[in-house]
Amino acid sequence: MRFGLSSLILLGAAGMATAGVKTEEIDYKDGDVALQGYLAYDDAQTGKRPGVLIVHEWTGHNKYVRHRAEQLAQLGYVAFALDMYGKGVLAKDSTEAAKLATPFKADRVLMRKRANAGLDILKKNEHVDTTHLAAMGYCFGGTTALELARGGADLVGVVSFHGDLDTPKPEDANNIKAKVLALHGADDPFVKADIVTKFEDEMRKAKVDWELVKYGGAVHSFTNPDAGNDPSKGAAYNAEADARSWQAMKDFFGEILPKKK
Repeated sequence: MRFGLSSLILLGAAGMATAGVKTEEIDYKDGDVALQGYLAYDDAQTGKRPGVLIVHEWTGHNKYVRHRAEQLAQLGYVAFALDMYGKGVLAKDSTEAAKLATPFKADRVLMRKRANAGLDILKKNEHVDTTHLAAMGYCFGGTTALELARGGADLVGVVSFHGDLDTPKPEDANNIKAKVLALHGADDPFVKADIVTKFEDEMRKAKVDWELVKYGGAVHSFTNPDAGNDPSKGAAYNAEADARSWQAMKDFFGEILPKKK
């Protein structure tokens, strides 16, 4: 398996959060569903700062998304990794993951509602500048972040990492207030070319400020080392695409979110 700079940073975070980064598990609810998210921010920084909501992959709220939250905190943001499935609910394999994700993919109102519950937690944090909020996600999480924007959430930016770009109601893109960045594996067999074309048409028709970046040789889950290194399976880690997409996200946030002081 190949490892780029970004993945080494990610793996280095596995043992502990970087000095200065404070983390906290936060229990909250969406209706009767008990959820648990993960907050990360730089405790040495003063004043309010932009908030970034992170949505996990279809396997659930795990260590991977928490590490990404810590990385964002190092960049000067308040990051909250939300929980879509329920406290402690994690898929053991792709079959279980599909069962967990399917109800949300089939009901985008539910998907947006559950994501908004997490966004509300981020908004309430005393360190967050609520006029500068962004959302991002991985795979299922990328789809969710985009649906949050399609639902009209007060976000200045949204980033999808290898997310499904499809939506049952493309006309809802007219509700998007955020700038959109989609980071896509050019050889992703699960998000086919026709879906990408429909996404482009959706963005154009709604006159969204959007950008799509395709990474040659990358398939699904290209940012996650746990995806393995065999692209023939349709999902695999790609060190170059991981590093480049993270840099693209940093550049995007640097444009739409105020710099830390």
